[in-house]
Amino acid sequence: VQLVESGGGLVQAGGSRTLTCTASGSILSFNIMAWYRQAPGKQRELVASMSTRDKINYGDSVKGRFTVSRDNRPDRVYLQMRYLKPEEIHHYYCVVVQAIQTFWGQGTQVTVSP
Repeated sequence: VQLVESGGGLVQAGGSRTLTCTASGSILSFNIMAWYRQAPGKQRELVASMSTRDKINYGDSVKGRFTVSRDNRPDRVYLQMRYLKPEEIHHYYCVVVQAIQTFWGQGTQVTVSP
């Protein structure tokens, strides 16, 4: 499984951005698809996760502002981010769990300007 994130870049505070994760394998076989993020010097944190039964969880800091969704054809997972805050400068990672294996993408950087 290979994961490629795209859509990162510079966005103004209060603005929106949508990240895309393109998977090489069929996401129908994935147990969980998720987005994590990491700020410089901090631990990675869960942004959003989605199970194959469409059970969705969001991190407390993004609830009400971020939305995770997917397309089965092509195999993509999206993260729509709204009302971004100046302190939300993170590297965002796409993660999938397939059976007992976990796969991470290389990530994409999102920088929010004041």
